[in-house]
Amino acid sequence: MSDTPVLRTVPGPDGRPRCRWCGAAPEFFPYHDSEWGFPVGDDIRLFEKLSLEAFQSGLSWRTILAKRENFRAAFDGFDFHRIAAYGEADVALLLADTGIVRHRGKITAVINNAARAVELVGEYGSLAAYFWKFEPDPATNPLPQTVSVSPASIALSKDLKRRGWAFVGPTTVFAFMQAMGLINDHAGECAIRAEAEQARRGFIRPGRAAGS
Repeated sequence: MSDTPVLRTVPGPDGRPRCRWCGAAPEFFPYHDSEWGFPVGDDIRLFEKLSLEAFQSGLSWRTILAKRENFRAAFDGFDFHRIAAYGEADVALLLADTGIVRHRGKITAVINNAARAVELVGEYGSLAAYFWKFEPDPATNPLPQTVSVSPASIALSKDLKRRGWAFVGPTTVFAFMQAMGLINDHAGECAIRAEAEQARRGFIRPGRAAGS
């Protein structure tokens, strides 16, 4: 067994440490510093991220991040109420759009999931209220960035599949939970971990009163 310590961070543009995965591409730093791991309660952003995670399946996040604005334009800003009404003509347009990932299965999954999202809003009042009920107790979380699935992501994936969602396996869902701040998976030494944790402490969970 090697005694070489595992390097969990890389220097950021300002010299402070960041999560090691940021070193794979320069555009990861602003995404990491301002979005990844910060709590999100906006339904559109939640639906967008889960949709983009589905498109990432088998690809790199760098590919998806580079095309994110194209995806937003192609999918009506990820307004799931509008996407739920898409028909075959819309699918054909999306398959012809060179600015996105042209994968019929993933495209039709987003349309299907949009309809399921509308159903969830009808049941819970918002997507946020549904997703945040799967937030795990932080005390039960594994060490940051040591796993790619968790009991919470398995439970959420299972429930989404039961409700008819597609491309929502436990690994995809875990990445969604990391990015949307349902867990703080920034490395312990990462300069942004404390900022994300502060945002999580101040975040009012949907469906809960302040201070509860």
